[in-house]
Amino acid sequence: MCVTAVESRPAGVALTPSPGGHRPYGARVKAFVALTKPRIIELLLITTIPVMFLAAQGVPDLWLVFATTFGGYLSAGGANALNMYIDRDIDALMDRTSQRPLVTGMVSPRECLVFGISLAVVSTLWFGLLVNWLSAGLALGALLFYVVVYTMLLKRRTSQNIIWGGIAGCLPVLIGWSSVTNSLSWAAVILFAVIFFWTPPHYWPLSMKVKDDYARVGVPMLPVIASNQVVARQIVLYSWVMVGVSLLLTPLGYTGWFYLSVALLAGGFWLWEAHGLQNRARAGVTGAKLKEMRLFHWSITYVSLLFLAVAVDPFLR
Repeated sequence: MCVTAVESRPAGVALTPSPGGHRPYGARVKAFVALTKPRIIELLLITTIPVMFLAAQGVPDLWLVFATTFGGYLSAGGANALNMYIDRDIDALMDRTSQRPLVTGMVSPRECLVFGISLAVVSTLWFGLLVNWLSAGLALGALLFYVVVYTMLLKRRTSQNIIWGGIAGCLPVLIGWSSVTNSLSWAAVILFAVIFFWTPPHYWPLSMKVKDDYARVGVPMLPVIASNQVVARQIVLYSWVMVGVSLLLTPLGYTGWFYLSVALLAGGFWLWEAHGLQNRARAGVTGAKLKEMRLFHWSITYVSLLFLAVAVDPFLR
């Protein structure tokens, strides 16, 4: 019913309140919060705060943690709002995005654009004045990369979209490190690479689940243009590289036995799930029995456990 209602209007035309209708204040506030995609930002904070503990080799200044995470929320929220502004035409045709604020008319396109730009400006100044200008530059770079490179240039043109577009989601690792040290290091670069290789096998299982949505609007996510067997093989390839990179921190002296243990156990279970998905795809399993969302949900648990180990490890060395 939701899809039918959405598809009954032209692409890019959002619902608007009926004449004489009103948009309740509370619902409007919730809509603006929804523009920032809070659940996605949770993952960004999971990769930011633990890196601050590693950079400080203990508990970082708590005010700095607040300033960095709040600035990160503002910056990522601005990027997400601008993403919704640009993608409002296809969001109106996809089942999974049919309730976004621009589609329902709870927020107008102009309001969304102003909101996104305002968050971008405020977050950059917040970082520069209260954290440091290196972190401000990295945050602004992440925002521009997500909006311009991923949303505007890659998303609708190539199946490589999530691979290179995922760089924006890797930058919070560098922001976390630079906020403490006002510099970068190989430890931050390694964790950046972990998220880089994590992103495709994290997102492709979800794309497999909703590939009909992406096909409907012509977005060439890999599962849309390739078979399940090909996608699963790519997931396994990226998974092995991700796990391998995650193990580099300990031999290079940045972490100890605790982090290494978590990385081995969590990474081992990830590979088990990835190969299980590949085996089911090879056997021609489709539909619910493919169980692609098992890997998607585990991917969130994996990155949470890995970065929790990053934060705890300095206290056990």
